Amino acid sequence: MLNYIWAAMIILGVIFGAITGSMKEVTEAALDSAGEAVSLCITMAGVMALWVGLMEVAEKSGLLLKLTNTLSPFVSFMFPRIPKGHKARDYISTNIIANILGLGWACTPAGLKAMEELAKLEEERGTPGYAPAGEGIFPDGKKKGNKAGKSAVELPVAANGKSGRVASNEMCTFLILNISSLQLIPVNMIAYRSQYGSVNPAGIIAPAIVATFVSTLTAVVYCKVKNRKQK
Repeated sequence: MLNYIWAAMIILGVIFGAITGSMKEVTEAALDSAGEAVSLCITMAGVMALWVGLMEVAEKSGLLLKLTNTLSPFVSFMFPRIPKGHKARDYISTNIIANILGLGWACTPAGLKAMEELAKLEEERGTPGYAPAGEGIFPDGKKKGNKAGKSAVELPVAANGKSGRVASNEMCTFLILNISSLQLIPVNMIAYRSQYGSVNPAGIIAPAIVATFVSTLTAVVYCKVKNRKQK
């Protein structure tokens, strides 16, 4: 869908430029933007190298482990059905820490690993769509034979008659938290503002903390209310 939106915007821009007789400006803007994109990528690559390196140092020094243990009560509160000691908890904590530090790109690997571990957890629970060939536990509490053979992708889902996988409560909660993400140091935004000549690139810190705190608090309340209603 995003591809269609971007393509439509580009086409409309070109058509508007042709109608208004400003194709020269459109061409110049396209060339200038291409150059700025390369420059921005180089700048962000340096920023990401710095912060990803610091994350590695934090992991090797044991600081990341301490921060993960500090987040353990919050993770238990948000994900009460994930067993303690499960790998998903570590990846979720790492993702949250990276988000708090404003490392949006650096948190992606941990987020993907967390989703993989949550999928394995659903497989262990025998959830249809995740369980291997054999039997899965369906929403009505009964065990039924899976029709996917050796594949665990095309298993039936009895809740709505559709086939395939469905996201678990933990997956949805993690995704919402990841999107809302409290940020104490919005590194990416500071880098963007610096790249485009902001007088005070770090001036975004206070508003970003307030905005992301409100969004995270809203996400927490929303997830807990929805989970309670589902129960």
